[in-house]
Amino acid sequence: MSRLASDHTATPVIFELGQEGRANAYVDPGDPLSDFLPANLLRDELPLPDNSELDVVRHFTRLSQRTFGIDLGFYPLGSCTMKYNPRVNDAMANLPGLRDLHPWTPDELAQGALQIMWELEHSLCSLFGMAAFSLNPAAGAHAELAALLIAKKYFRERGEIARDKVIVPDTAHGTNPASAAMCGFKVISLKSDERGRVSVDELKKAIGPDTAVCMMTNPNTLGLFEDHIREIAQAVHAVGGLMYYDGANANALMGNARPGDMGFDLMHLNLHKTFTIPHGGGGAGHGPVGVAKHLVEYLPTPYVVAAKRSNGDPKTAPSDQLAFRLDFDRPKSIGPMRSFWSNFAHAVRALAYIYANGAEGLTKVSQLAVLNANYIRVNVRDFLETPYDEICRHEFVASAQELKKATGVKALDIAKALLDRGFMAPTMYFPLIVPECLMIEPTETESKETLDQFISALREIVEEAKTNPQSILDAPINTVVGRLDETRAARQPDLRWEASS
Repeated sequence: MSRLASDHTATPVIFELGQEGRANAYVDPGDPLSDFLPANLLRDELPLPDNSELDVVRHFTRLSQRTFGIDLGFYPLGSCTMKYNPRVNDAMANLPGLRDLHPWTPDELAQGALQIMWELEHSLCSLFGMAAFSLNPAAGAHAELAALLIAKKYFRERGEIARDKVIVPDTAHGTNPASAAMCGFKVISLKSDERGRVSVDELKKAIGPDTAVCMMTNPNTLGLFEDHIREIAQAVHAVGGLMYYDGANANALMGNARPGDMGFDLMHLNLHKTFTIPHGGGGAGHGPVGVAKHLVEYLPTPYVVAAKRSNGDPKTAPSDQLAFRLDFDRPKSIGPMRSFWSNFAHAVRALAYIYANGAEGLTKVSQLAVLNANYIRVNVRDFLETPYDEICRHEFVASAQELKKATGVKALDIAKALLDRGFMAPTMYFPLIVPECLMIEPTETESKETLDQFISALREIVEEAKTNPQSILDAPINTVVGRLDETRAARQPDLRWEASS
């Protein structure tokens, strides 16, 4: 028996279910492997389980039902981690002509794929006000790194090597200072004001001739729009610095405001967040990096360019009248960030989502996301502290600090109790400037009935914490497992099955 099997909640592992000779034998085993592979590549022993097909199907179906997913219930984590992915997006990505295309296919035989990449790049430029996008980075933090490498090369070529500081507000995502440090920049943290926003006066004290980049998230991680963003951008530009937009919260902006119009020079997007690509559990992402006109030459390679056909002008003609190619000959480029053409299937999903919604639909997506977040905020503030209680964007923060003082029930305990009631836990303890923080981000796809059920569950938890706090401290009790040692699970994961001797 495995160690897991000693736990009464565990399901036997697949190795424990089989018995010798049980596997179906629909096809002949064929010639021995030694006829195809050299002996030094073959194992003497390979302890694979011997199971029937039916047992295997039932086993993995049971396992799939022991977890929580967007198909089962509400995710208040929202676009940060899991936004509903319309199935038509997957259907598009699985078209054989796209799914089976080899990355080394010559450009002239991959015109459809290149057209998709070109159209996605130009759609993103239109939506976010940038001069150009590269689809090369694999995810958000990867795109941050690309943007900062662009900034570094830009300043080096201008002879401004003294610019070694990056300004990062305390409401930014944690990847911002990490990316800046990886590029060799010194990180200057900027404390937000009492309104939860960047103070223009404090920013001006922090910037100077050594400022390279100011990294901003707008709306910030409190869900608040930086209403002085134009003054901030003007101040940074006045000292010669660049403005970087973290697009992790772009779900609040689509069709309503554009980072390029706010004065940003560089930005990234998390296509897997804003454009409904499945991503939960650390799955593959996609992080295009966008730039203003003066930085286009520095984008990663390869870059998709359109060439003129006999009846098409690349600037004005419909894309089906153009020919496309991958351009590797870009002397100022920072070079490739990733092998091949990044996560191409995600590019297909994102473009399918953009075209399915259209300009009007994408605008409405963001407006509904903002409406849903404010609906929850207004309905929970009577029983749960909301430190920045004003109209938010697509997310807002609540705090369990007062509840903790009165009952001992923390943000973590509320999150565990939500699991008992059929809801995924929201983001906890982030941003760091809010004690006992719960960040709630419902997205645009949830119905009013679902939002009401979530609000009722939160209310029930808070009321129960005041009358019977131990019941919340013991949660969850209705899930497959109860409270785990999360520190040990994170630092000492033991995920390999070993046969008992």
